[in-house]
Amino acid sequence: MPALTLEHVNKKFGHATNEVTVLTDVNFEAEAGQVSLVIGPSGSGKSTFLTIAGGIQTPTAGEVRVENQSLDQLAGKARDAMRLNKIGFILQAYNLIPYLSVKDQFALVDRVKPQGNLTPAELAKLLDQLGIANLTNQYPGELSGGQTQRVAIARALYQNPDIILADEPTAALDSDRVKVVGQLLHDLAKQHHKAIVVVTHDLRLQEFADKTYAIMDGKMTLA
Repeated sequence: MPALTLEHVNKKFGHATNEVTVLTDVNFEAEAGQVSLVIGPSGSGKSTFLTIAGGIQTPTAGEVRVENQSLDQLAGKARDAMRLNKIGFILQAYNLIPYLSVKDQFALVDRVKPQGNLTPAELAKLLDQLGIANLTNQYPGELSGGQTQRVAIARALYQNPDIILADEPTAALDSDRVKVVGQLLHDLAKQHHKAIVVVTHDLRLQEFADKTYAIMDGKMTLA
């Protein structure tokens, strides 16, 4: 059973003459234990696909299932609980709280989701892998773009979700850091049975993927 399934998903914005089709008949499966890469240029529909896959947006037509549970059948609070407990997001906007230090970003996760997060030892290992163990007392405004991105990756992984959805997680990283992040995502999938979906235009990540999809003008194909 796939961890995440999209069947015949369409997404339109606007109405009548202003209507824009962003996704057209998208079919997609992500398996636990695999990294799935969705590659496409800016404006191809990647981010819309990812937010629909994670239940942030609803499709105009089609179905999204998380571990065979249709998101259409979940009311607001149940859908929020599904996202909190099952799905981790690594978004381009980072979404770090500017007035919280790096260590307090993780403490905030503990308040929202008290159980099921990484242990202190596991978090320490993750921060070390990402090269940010020495930044825990820093604030987001004191970090570089690459450092901020790696903190955002760590915060998403800290929740220990079954499904990880990443939007351009290596956009601000040099090639050495890309390899670290790519290997980390690959190891998480294999060793901890996670389903990991990465939307990107960064071809450097292909070596870490089990499956690669291409998306162009809202249409997806298996590459």
